[in-house]
Order: sequence, then C-alpha cells, then structure tokens
Amino acid sequence: MTDLVTIDVKAGIADVRLNRPDKYNALSPEMFKAIIEAGESLAGSTDVRAVVLSGNGRGFCAGLDMGSFQGMAGGGSTGDTGGLLKRDERPENHAQRPAYVWKRLPVPVIAAIHGVAYGGGCQIALGADIRFAAADARMSIMEIKWGLVPDMSITQTLRDLVPIDVAKELTFTGRVLSGAEAQTLGLVTHVSDDPLADAMALAEEIAGKSPDAVRAGKLLYEDSWHADERTGLEMESRLQMGLIGSANQVEAIKANFEKRPPKFSDG
Repeated sequence: MTDLVTIDVKAGIADVRLNRPDKYNALSPEMFKAIIEAGESLAGSTDVRAVVLSGNGRGFCAGLDMGSFQGMAGGGSTGDTGGLLKRDERPENHAQRPAYVWKRLPVPVIAAIHGVAYGGGCQIALGADIRFAAADARMSIMEIKWGLVPDMSITQTLRDLVPIDVAKELTFTGRVLSGAEAQTLGLVTHVSDDPLADAMALAEEIAGKSPDAVRAGKLLYEDSWHADERTGLEMESRLQMGLIGSANQVEAIKANFEKRPPKFSDG
C-alpha cells in the first residue's frame, strides 16, 4: 500500500481517502494501482462495516492525469491499450477496477464528493452505494471531451441511477453538473454542506446495525437487481434463512426488547 490512498479504520468504519491533493487526486498509473489495492484490502476485512470514500485537497478526483492526454495528442497512447481487453476470472479489467472494486465490496460504500469529480473520478464515485456531494461540486462524464467513451465500469453503475436517455445525453455532451443538478438527475443521493461529515454520520448509523444483515442487504440488491424474478425471490428467502436465529439477529431482537444499544459481533 502507498500513501496515494490512505485508510483509517475506527469503530467499524474505513475512512478511505484519495491522497494526491496537489493533482486533484488525478488518476496516474500509480494512482490506479493504489485505489485497487485499497479496495481489495478491505474486501476480506471482517471488522469493517462501512466505507467512506473521499478525496484529500480541493477535489474528489479530476479524472485521468493530464499527462496521459498530452501523450495521446502527440500520437502516443495512455499506456498498454491492449490491456483494456485483458481479464482474469473477474469480469472487469484493470482500468475498470478502481471504480468497480467499490461496487463489489461486501459492505456499504459512501462517497463524499467536493470540488471536482470528472471522468474517471466521476465513475469511481458512481461505484459507491450512496453519494453525498457539495452543492457546488462539479461532476461530469467527461470522456467525450477527449474523444473517448467512459470505460471504468459505467455500464454497471450509471444504469442503476438514471434512465438511458439521461445517460446518453451526459455521455454525448460531457456536460458539467453541479452537485445540486447531479442530485436532481439521480447521480447524487444527498446534497450536503459538509459531504464528508454527513457521509461519516451515515456510516456510523449503518455500522450500528447488524453487520450480517447489512452485508446480506447489499448482496441481495447487487445480485438480484437485474436478474429474473425467480432469482431475486429465491435469493430473498435464502439470505433470510441464513439470518434467522443467527447470533447477531438474536442480539437485534434482545436489544430492541431491552431498549438498549445492540452489541453485534464481526466475522
């Protein structure tokens, strides 16, 4: 792990911060690697109940590092473009993983957006489950500006947030939206005067619920939202059977009847 992404875990909440503030957390090859490593390091953490993803400095993430585009203007490329077609047993490639890793984490991920979230930065934010944004934040699916299509797992994230006509318009134009405009369209869940503080407050609320039920809830929606009805209905029953009578489910019942905060166990 490098200092390009920092992780601080307290009381079940992983505070993850993109940490290249002098470059608006722009996505260099090293930044790609650091974000992927950060997300993957949390995947098996039984003591993490929620993740808050934000950026240090004046913005969330400005997208691909400008040096990459300057290289392309001179007839070069952003690197191993053949790698865009390379995949292992996972469906996403290396370029898609910095955004998709958050969607596939077993616990809720809450993004706190301030300043800018452009291009790849916007797509990383879309990989979160919930997004808080400052009213004056600026978001854009900006790839059209550089003659490209968005390719950091947007097909798996944006479709859950906006109708296809809105997705097309944003992709065709690269229009820059304020946080308030993004909320109106559905890209942002909440507009906030202090996105990070509010994201942390929600993470604390989630971390106080049964971690088993929260993880099952995320899995239920991620795996059934676009599935057929039988898959979704059977999954509801299967996950519920695994929760009923479990230690944390019994603790939830006892705590409610005894009018006290629950004491859930991890792992």
